[in-house]
Amino acid sequence: MLDSAIPAELRYDTPDYEMLRAGRYVLCAVTGERIAIEELKYWSAEHQEAYRGAEQASAAMLARGARNLPRV
Repeated sequence: MLDSAIPAELRYDTPDYEMLRAGRYVLCAVTGERIAIEELKYWSAEHQEAYRGAEQASAAMLARGARNLPRV
């Protein structure tokens, strides 16, 4: 059984990802929220980032990666 406190480590690709380390979630690169692996639908292969939803993915893409977004 996987510990729910352990994040997965993924290598994001197109159109899928590869699980490098098993876990139940990844963190949204924009919000820091947990995203359950079974709910993960948005990511960037170029920036190797996961996103909670379309809004976060769009913002990160326009900024050329979540690291370029202003922190509030």
